[in-house]
Amino acid sequence: MPGFNKTFEIREFPLPTVIEPLAALVRVEMAGVCGTDVHLWKGQLPIPCPIILGHETVGVIEKLGDGLETDWKGQTLRVGDRVTWSAGMSCGACHFCAVLRQRTRCLNRSAYGISFTSDEPPHFSGGYAEYMYLQPGTAIFKITDISNEAVIGAGCALVTAIHGLERMRIGWGDSVVIQGSGPVGLAALAVAKSSGARKTIVIGGPSARLDLAKTFGADHAIDIDEFSEPAARLDEVRLHTAGYGADAVIECVGSPNVVAEGFEMCRDGGKYLVLGHYGDAGTAPLNPHIITRKQLTVYGSWASEPRHMGLAIEFLRGQIERFPFDRMVSHRFPLDGTFEAIRTTERWAASKSVVIP
Repeated sequence: MPGFNKTFEIREFPLPTVIEPLAALVRVEMAGVCGTDVHLWKGQLPIPCPIILGHETVGVIEKLGDGLETDWKGQTLRVGDRVTWSAGMSCGACHFCAVLRQRTRCLNRSAYGISFTSDEPPHFSGGYAEYMYLQPGTAIFKITDISNEAVIGAGCALVTAIHGLERMRIGWGDSVVIQGSGPVGLAALAVAKSSGARKTIVIGGPSARLDLAKTFGADHAIDIDEFSEPAARLDEVRLHTAGYGADAVIECVGSPNVVAEGFEMCRDGGKYLVLGHYGDAGTAPLNPHIITRKQLTVYGSWASEPRHMGLAIEFLRGQIERFPFDRMVSHRFPLDGTFEAIRTTERWAASKSVVIP
């Protein structure tokens, strides 16, 4: 990506001839197109350009640096192993890491596909490329028994949802409304169902995504094309929650306008989680009286930690039949089709676009 709102370009860089201790060179097999990539392309986060985007990636180890012998869970690593990795890296020593234990708010945090310009060595810091260079300290996970489609279909959405619902705990028997039927919404649905949600309602579109939500176990799906007005969607939520509203509402859209609407969908004393806003998509009118009148608890959640990736992999390993994340992958693009993949995701035309270099 040479700059914000610009067409992507194919550029070539030399592969590193020396691999640092504890680093690795990986040949990319599949990279997911995340909604965040669309926000990044639109300039909604201050990232360096030019940049190779892509923070959801599976690859095969080509070279291992000295000392890198095991993955994050202690499994032996060898050349030829298929791996994925946590996109974010924290320092472990700043105030937020060491004292507050809020590692996603690390003062020195960086992330693949987001933080590193492609102009500077080792160049290969994003998934939309033939190779990636994994820096020392990267949380790498060997994935011998999970398909590329399952890992990338879940993408960063699943780790994001696990972190978010860890912060806003779902109570056993809770009714849950999920605003958004994209990857984050479906991941939140899967985690909510596994956490004991009794009734789940997904709001979104298009119809193919809502059909997938039903496959994931959604009890009700509200199509925004059919229910185009907020008042109509609110009536539908109340209809399925005995008139009270939901115990918990989870925002998974990344659009500011849905937040105020979501507050109204909560029951009195309910909970609201803002999960979809990684990029700054702007502001929207908000009446704080609703929060006080309803005695709402509002949560925010930012990105994820390596331990959430570990949990996500175990979740996929044990729940792929119940939650077929591999079926999320609907559109495949070669490397020179990456920009088309971004635009396809922008139009909501895909459940999940992937790049296969």
